[in-house]
Amino acid sequence: MGFLFIIAGTLMWSLDTLIRYPLLSSLLPETIVFAEHLILTIAFLPIVLFAKKSIGTFKASALFSFFVVGVVGSAISTLAFTTAFSLINPSLVILLQKLQPILVIFLSSAILKEKINRRFYMLALVAMAGGLMVSFPDLAPLLESGETEQGVMLGYFLTLLAVAGWASATVFGKRLSTQGFTESQIMSGRFLFGFVALLFYCLAHQTLPTFAMGLETFLKIIAMVLLSGFLGMYLYYKGLKLLSAHSASIAEMFFPVSAIVINWIFLGKSLQPVQVVGAVILIGASVGLQRKKESSSAGF
Repeated sequence: MGFLFIIAGTLMWSLDTLIRYPLLSSLLPETIVFAEHLILTIAFLPIVLFAKKSIGTFKASALFSFFVVGVVGSAISTLAFTTAFSLINPSLVILLQKLQPILVIFLSSAILKEKINRRFYMLALVAMAGGLMVSFPDLAPLLESGETEQGVMLGYFLTLLAVAGWASATVFGKRLSTQGFTESQIMSGRFLFGFVALLFYCLAHQTLPTFAMGLETFLKIIAMVLLSGFLGMYLYYKGLKLLSAHSASIAEMFFPVSAIVINWIFLGKSLQPVQVVGAVILIGASVGLQRKKESSSAGF
């Protein structure tokens, strides 16, 4: 069930892309990300106020985990990811996202002490190969264009920063779930910490949004918040509670598959043969990972 929950969450993230990318043509990245966190913080405020565990009773490790999940994983990574799309080819941003499972595997072993056997590493590499095949058709334009304009290197850096931040958030989100925090509590802390960080960022750079936007734009942001911020993250943390962190990171690789299917349905972009093969490899390797029950401190 944890595996299916995360797949459903990635589907919500894929739907998010149909709204987020077009918004960049009329809004600054920080406006979009700040609006997301503001709305979600207000929505989850009752959980923060009436949580059974008050801030004063949190252990230092829990506060640090919330900092990583909220500030690093939500605020910094989402802002970096959104900004990168305005600097370099979006296909490259999605392709570099395939590095995330490698970082999660390393961090979950080092921080959560999850035991990872040789079979897992082999299947993880196969799954990543499938993910690369899914994105391979997007590489040709990149190789032909030879992007060298100013700002491209910043785009590469921001993409890798987002990947590292999300990998860290996966591991520390798993730690919070093992400490007894519910999905709603983790989400409320994630968005609250992220909102505070973005508020300071916008104030420091004098880019605090005025939200002088039309009703249509505001409704699009609301829809994006409901899809990826609320439903997508809830399903993700529901699955993360049932899986080890490194297995969850492999399940997240269904994102490119779902994104391509959605593009096919809504944008009329059909699948190429190499993408179909890559999707089959990715799904097969991921299912194989779930069939293998590893004995680890975190467990499946």
